[in-house]
Amino acid sequence: MSSQITFKILEDIARDLSGDEISFPTFLDITFQVRTALKDPNLNVEQLAKLVGAEPLMSAKIIRMANSVALNPSGREIADVKSAIVRVGMEAVRTVSFAVAMEQLLKSKQMQVFEGLSKRLWEHTSHVAALCRVLARKLAKINGDEAMFAGLVHDLGVFYLLSRAANFPEFVQDKPELYGLLVGWHDNIGHALLSALGQPESILVAVQEHETDREVTEVKTLSDVLYVANKIANRSSSWRDPVYGLEVDTSMLDDLFDAETLAEIVEESEEEILSLKQALGG
Repeated sequence: MSSQITFKILEDIARDLSGDEISFPTFLDITFQVRTALKDPNLNVEQLAKLVGAEPLMSAKIIRMANSVALNPSGREIADVKSAIVRVGMEAVRTVSFAVAMEQLLKSKQMQVFEGLSKRLWEHTSHVAALCRVLARKLAKINGDEAMFAGLVHDLGVFYLLSRAANFPEFVQDKPELYGLLVGWHDNIGHALLSALGQPESILVAVQEHETDREVTEVKTLSDVLYVANKIANRSSSWRDPVYGLEVDTSMLDDLFDAETLAEIVEESEEEILSLKQALGG
């Protein structure tokens, strides 16, 4: 089989993404609706709460996030969508819409053939999203919610490619070919999808560059945060199978941090990582 099937799937995707009207995968439907609503400058909390309330899973996740340790240090629980949105902010609604979409995709019947990989992918995604928020606050001093969103969607291309590969039985039998497709193309495919969904340039750049090896001497930008968070997560929670020799090189972490500092960063963030993973359904 080799690269012929990879070429075919990439050709199909390129045709979809280059059209005048992009046909979004079903799992991005709710995300597209939320994105459209959030672009309305006159949108208020009541209107957004009504939209979110129509999707039970999304409602549950917004409330769960609002009551998580990371966002609810007072311990005062809330149980309605409107109050949850007020607490977490409208930005979080965008984040949760993607979380719902990707989680449901991975649980769908068509993805059962990739069950092991799907679980590792969701674990890695949750870990990176939480680490991004921690690094943004502790080191870069930038918007933690935007950073968490970047972490959540950084591997959107893998989710999308898996959903397409599930329609090709050949990929189930040829794991090296599957991993070659995912590793080689997920960053560009993710960038294209997020661009079509109208995401900010800062997110697009960070996602496209999240596995482009480079020297980082200080964590300052969103791209830095995502790049470093992905490296840290890959040491303990990678979606890649080492059998196929496609591990992420994380040696730059040893140049950026001494062992004690890196251990402290991971240790200090463990509670928040757990809280945010639970909030996102990880």
